[in-house]
Amino acid sequence: MTGTVLATASVHTPSIGARLSPAGGVAITGADLSRPLPADLRDAILAAFREHHVVVFRDQDLSKEEQLAFTLQFGEIEEHVGRHSAAGRYGLVHTVTNVDEDGRPTTKLSAVGNYHWHTDKSYHAVPSLMTLLHAKELPPEGGDTQFANMAMAYEALPEDMKQQIAGLRVVHSWAASRRRAGAPPPSDIEMRERPPVDHPIVRTHPETGAKTLYIGNHASHISGIPETEGDALLSDLLEHATQPQFVYTHHWCGGDLVMWDNRCLLHRALANYEMAKYRRILHRTVVTGTVPF
Repeated sequence: MTGTVLATASVHTPSIGARLSPAGGVAITGADLSRPLPADLRDAILAAFREHHVVVFRDQDLSKEEQLAFTLQFGEIEEHVGRHSAAGRYGLVHTVTNVDEDGRPTTKLSAVGNYHWHTDKSYHAVPSLMTLLHAKELPPEGGDTQFANMAMAYEALPEDMKQQIAGLRVVHSWAASRRRAGAPPPSDIEMRERPPVDHPIVRTHPETGAKTLYIGNHASHISGIPETEGDALLSDLLEHATQPQFVYTHHWCGGDLVMWDNRCLLHRALANYEMAKYRRILHRTVVTGTVPF
């Protein structure tokens, strides 16, 4: 797909560049995402998404309504359970930011889970397929987002480890991830809506057939083995899976909209900028996926 130019009815001629890193990523330039996608462009985006896992759209300036409309072209949008306690932040298009209630940048964040390796909504019985994050305001440098390729990480495991983890299931819990992040515990209504669920520790990508590790900060414990042993195993797998050779680091540019595949990636934000001095504001939408198998 290197250097592909797409013929569409758009004024612009979208093109797909070379892979951004061995671990994934590809950039699409010249697309106007504020308008409905021509069928050929949508098909090309989905093909790039399957092949590269992270798709970066350059030079976009979408309103929340336009981002919502663009996202709906790829599936049903998820609601966030956090809307029960922070309705102003967790709409269908919600804000990822370091800005306080007075609009000032701060290091005292109420939600810091984004800075831990995770895959979105793995604490759902039906977790996320794709997430879209649109940069609206950025620091002059830093504030990067990293993506770890879980298919590559699984393939690189020793065969005895693959055999050891085959068939294991992991309990994923929003309460556990909030506790690790130092956030307040979920409310009763939030826990009733999103009780802990278990998923296979090795899931199969429903489109590519690749086996991937399904772990991260929402992973509470492994079912059926002692907690200490399970914690050590999860920690070892996470350390292995987030080695540099499996990671693509996205350095944000103004107007970037990034779409990624939660079925085969972990991700995290980096606090590698002057958080108390510069505002970082991004708009986020999430598309519902399928039950892991």
